[in-house]
Parts: sequence; structure tokens; C-alpha cells
Amino acid sequence: MSVPSFLMAGGRWRSFPVPSGSFLFQALHNSCCRKKGAAPKNTTSSVAFCDDNAKDSANALGKLFSTEQQASILHVLNTASNKELEAFKLLRGRRSANIVEHREKFGPFQNLESLMNVPLFQYKTTVQVCNSILCPETGGKRKLQENRLLGKFIKPDVGRERLKAVKSIVSIVFGTRRIAWVHLDHKLTVLDWQQSDHWKLPSRTYPASVYLEEISSVISKMPKADFYVLEKTALSIQNSSLFPILLHFHITEAMLYALLNKTFAQDGQHQVLSMNRNAVGRHFELMIGGSRSSGKDLVKQFLSESVLKADPRVVFPADKVVLYRQMFSSTEAQRVEELYDSLLQAVAFYELAVFDVKC
Repeated sequence: MSVPSFLMAGGRWRSFPVPSGSFLFQALHNSCCRKKGAAPKNTTSSVAFCDDNAKDSANALGKLFSTEQQASILHVLNTASNKELEAFKLLRGRRSANIVEHREKFGPFQNLESLMNVPLFQYKTTVQVCNSILCPETGGKRKLQENRLLGKFIKPDVGRERLKAVKSIVSIVFGTRRIAWVHLDHKLTVLDWQQSDHWKLPSRTYPASVYLEEISSVISKMPKADFYVLEKTALSIQNSSLFPILLHFHITEAMLYALLNKTFAQDGQHQVLSMNRNAVGRHFELMIGGSRSSGKDLVKQFLSESVLKADPRVVFPADKVVLYRQMFSSTEAQRVEELYDSLLQAVAFYELAVFDVKC
């Protein structure tokens, strides 16, 4: 039976099988899970004052780790492949290749001191590598970092597992006059793309029932999806002149949350998320200072690539490309900004939250 070991490699978590009955598995398990009193000594302070060129550096290595720990480290150094070595911290790139080359030329490492004969391995680096092999970083820290990153542009918090399982989303952007939405699947194929001009900032006070009627008429046209992603406005609440607009946005957002989160009362799982508008702008390099520019040219580029490229970034239905081009080139092109934004938001959601693209 093999047990997957999850380790950091090239900035991502990867796994390689380790036989559960093997010496490597048992040695690493015992070294990382031993009692506190048997843990490797803290070498940080001593290394800080250690001279890499001192004659006794090699002898000092054997005193830092127990016999069992040294055996565990040596087993990894002498048996792990180049790819497996790269999974450990500080062994990415040339260092792992140097270990394999040295092993092939001079044979297995007999002790930890012999690792210092490998290029790029001085005393301090060797100590850090040995500690990294004994207790590789767990996925908890990585997961926490990912969640914090997601939390910067997506609210409320949602598990990475649910995001990875997404098959399709509906991305919704609303302004003071229109609501636009796009239905996009996991392959970044546009399944539907519409906007409604009925929803607009009221010029006078309306009964709550009118709000419900208008927003319900829009939602009735939206298809089912794993998530509904709303644009989170970047307007400042401190600007009193914008208060009517902010109130309109908050009312719209709250109604969409209530009406689209149909199963929340049963399972407590959010289907509606809000995505930071400026985060989308930064992803596509549309930010000019603190303001976001139009995504019109970028969307037109997506349309062209869908026809000209074999593997476009966004796929549009062949029978809709001409219609979309005509709509965007009309004299009333300013009336479709919400359409542009809804598509860009959907693509950014997949690339940042689902595909985990590093930009």
C-alpha cells in the first residue's frame, strides 16, 4: 500500500507515493511525530554565528541530529529521484540535480557531512535542508495562504474544494440602469449572455413590492449554476453624494443573495458570492491609478480570438459571434459596459479562484 506524501514543488502542492511499510515512510513519520523532547535541536541561533569556512563545521552537523534522524535524511538523499528531491524546501532547481549527480559519481552519501561536498551546499544550507527533509511543510499553511488570498477578492469565504468542482457560474454585474449576466462553463465557453434595461435606480420612492417584481423578472431568465458571482462595487461609503447609488447597489445585492441562495437555509452553503471589482481590473491590467478603465477592447479581443485561434481564452458560440460584434460596435456601445464587465468577472473568477492562475 502506498501513502501519498504531499510536498511543495515549484510553488504548488504535489504528491508522490511512499510505501507505508518502507523505511522512508516509517523514518519520516517517527522523526516528525516524536515527542517534544526528542525533536531536533533549534539550530537557528547557532547557525547565525557559525562560520561556513570553519574547520569544525562538518563535525558539528553530526551533533545536531540524532542517529535515527540522520538515517532518515540519508535514506532520502540516497534514494529519492530528482523530481522527489525537488518536492522538499530548498532542494528545487540545481541543488536537487547536484545531489543526484554527486550520488551517481561518488556513490551514496555516508554521512550528513558529505553533503557539504556537493556544489551549492555550505554549512547553513545543509542544516536547513536536513530540517526540511525531516519535517516538510504541511498543507495547512499553504491552505491558509490560499484562503487569505481568495478572501481578498471573494466574499463570503468558500472552500477550495467547492471551487475546484465548479461546472458553471453566472456572473452578474449591475449598475444604476442595467443588470447584465453571463453563463460561463468550466471550459470558459459562453453559454448565454444577456442584459436587462428594466432594473434602474428609482427617481422616487417605490414600494418594496416593486423592487421584488423587477428583480424577480431578471432572475427568472437566469439559468441554474454552481455559483452566482456578483460584482462588489468599489464606491466609497464616505462620499455622502453617492449615498442613493450605494443604497441602490446594496438593496440589489441583498435581494440577489436572498433570491439566488435557494438552498442556504437547508445546507448553509453559499451559492452567491461577491467579487471585488478592482481585483478583476488588476487581473486584466485595467486599473489606472485607483480607477478601472473599460474592458471593451479586451472583450473584442476575446471575440476575435474565438474565431481566429484554435485554443482561444474564451469560447463563444459560432452563431452568436456576429451578433455580439454588431451589438458592441453600435452607436450605443456605452450601454453595454455591464456586459463587458460581467464576462471579465466570470473569466477572472475561473482563472483566479478555480484554476489558481498566478499573475
